[in-house]
Amino acid sequence: MPRPNHLQVKKKMTDPAYDFQKLSDVLQAMDRAWDEIAAQYDFRCNGCEDNCCQSLFFHHTHAEKAYLKHGFNLLPRAERAEILDKARDYCEITFDPEKPPDAGATSKKAPCPLLLDGRCRLYRHRPMICRMHGLPHELHRPGFPVIKGPGCDAGKFDEKEYIPFDRTPFYRDMAGVEMEFRAAYGKTGKVRETIAQILLSDTV
Repeated sequence: MPRPNHLQVKKKMTDPAYDFQKLSDVLQAMDRAWDEIAAQYDFRCNGCEDNCCQSLFFHHTHAEKAYLKHGFNLLPRAERAEILDKARDYCEITFDPEKPPDAGATSKKAPCPLLLDGRCRLYRHRPMICRMHGLPHELHRPGFPVIKGPGCDAGKFDEKEYIPFDRTPFYRDMAGVEMEFRAAYGKTGKVRETIAQILLSDTV
């Protein structure tokens, strides 16, 4: 079968009929695991002054970017326009205009442009880092020491006994999805973009 050209690829990836089921399954598995561990801590992610939706997260997979933009394109036109206005404001506040967009950020913080009344408008389509952030965790890499993260910066787990939460299987599954996505659409390199930059980007 001949490989589709660039225009055909772009159309297919932004078409609501495109099948993101495998990626969706992996992301939902992350949600279930996160919820299970959070319940054991009796942890609820709300009312925190150090809101992770104001943290500077860069996203690194083409599959996640396409899925986020797919969800965005399903929103009503007026809502999309409002979100894009907020995305432009976010970038103006967050990034130094004298530096490249991926060079880092200023010390200022802005809320994610997808937030509305404290809720994510693309919750179902949000990237992996938005799902996995907050809980103490570990990551196993072959040939390297185990990496452990303390959880959210608010210190809510400082006095609690660690409940094992291994992110490794989810990173492995996401890597598999990303490899298939890259092979199918000729993608290379990482996606070092915030959600605001992804939404404003003309590419998928």
